[in-house]
Amino acid sequence: MTARPLFARLTGAAPQDLPDGEARNGLIHIAALSLSKTADSLLDPKLVLSWLLSALGAPGAMVGALVPLREAGALLPQLALARLVEGTRRRKLVWAVASLLQGVAALGIAASAILLEGAAAGAAILALLAMLALARAGASVSQKDALARTVPKGRRGAITGFAGSVAAVLGFSFGGLMALGVFPLAVPTLAGAVALAGGALIVAGAVFSLLRETPREPQDPEGTPLDALVQPLAEDGQLRLFIAARAALAVTALAPPFIVLLAQGTERSALDQLGPLVMAATAGSVLAAYIWGRLSDRSSRRTLMAAGILACLSFVVIGAAGTMADGFGSGTAGQIAAAAAMFTVQIAYEGVRAGRKLHLTDMAEDALRARYTALSNTLVGLALLLGGAAGWAADAVGAGPVLLGFAVLAAAGVALAARLDEVQQDAD
Repeated sequence: MTARPLFARLTGAAPQDLPDGEARNGLIHIAALSLSKTADSLLDPKLVLSWLLSALGAPGAMVGALVPLREAGALLPQLALARLVEGTRRRKLVWAVASLLQGVAALGIAASAILLEGAAAGAAILALLAMLALARAGASVSQKDALARTVPKGRRGAITGFAGSVAAVLGFSFGGLMALGVFPLAVPTLAGAVALAGGALIVAGAVFSLLRETPREPQDPEGTPLDALVQPLAEDGQLRLFIAARAALAVTALAPPFIVLLAQGTERSALDQLGPLVMAATAGSVLAAYIWGRLSDRSSRRTLMAAGILACLSFVVIGAAGTMADGFGSGTAGQIAAAAAMFTVQIAYEGVRAGRKLHLTDMAEDALRARYTALSNTLVGLALLLGGAAGWAADAVGAGPVLLGFAVLAAAGVALAARLDEVQQDAD
């Protein structure tokens, strides 16, 4: 099967309406994004890296810093990187290099896990994760432009959606293989998975570089003045309220490593529950994403509130159980409880993600949307960095009380979201 009919089948387009060049570019996007998203599953800081650091004996503060470092590192540089990307003639080269750098960082993480232990392993892995996050920021800034330049409207969503589905199936399979004991559950196994992710990212960069992208003259390198970029923050109270709500509800992204700590309990080197946790998180994401998306079409504000309420209640139950019992316990009952906790929190995370993306998209005018996005990402990135202090708190008082604190922040996020205005949804 040639590129044209294959791409037509994947996107639902008529083969005769597809130029060969477009079909070829579309399949390259699908291949590269599928590899990249699958690597994200194997490198998940909320689960895989958290479990790896804990198994290596790294301090809880380092485990708690994984998600803030990864998330903030991919958000904070975007404002500066956007100007650099706008100065390039081919966006595909930025994404390809960024993917290559992510792959190198992932291979370094795998090597550190094999060669180091304790705090030394934790410090090395955190430093390499920072490098990976910075490269990911460059990929994030350039990917949408590269897609828009090489594939017309009407088929872009199918590309990203299909790639996401491929990654979800492979991520679920990864968790299933661990749960079934197909391969030994030990640090070398996870290091091998991370190394596989590194190889996938390197291949993804090479594949992406094959795109046929027409070079364009760079935009004005001066870009938008800084005072113009931050002006909406001073003038738009709804933007300030949205950013505050999003920052408070970001605890849904910070929570999984602490569920991992509770799942491990006193057996910090045990890996027997990681497979079910990966499967639970992937299943929660796959099952919830579409439903939350449809609810967001009706009211993104209410979606944020509903997801925040679910997160708050989940954190209360999980945190209280963890505080009283110091973990989920061993055996089948403990595994089921840990998987159920991860499943529920992942559903809440997907709701927050869907609601905040659509609300920001709809609340901003076309001319200001990029500016609003940059401001929101930068400030929430700062908030996530501050969230790294939760790891120090977990070392001092345990993961259970930290999750109870997250419940308070989630409740605050719900209250803030309730004060947002309803935004007019665009009709199809």
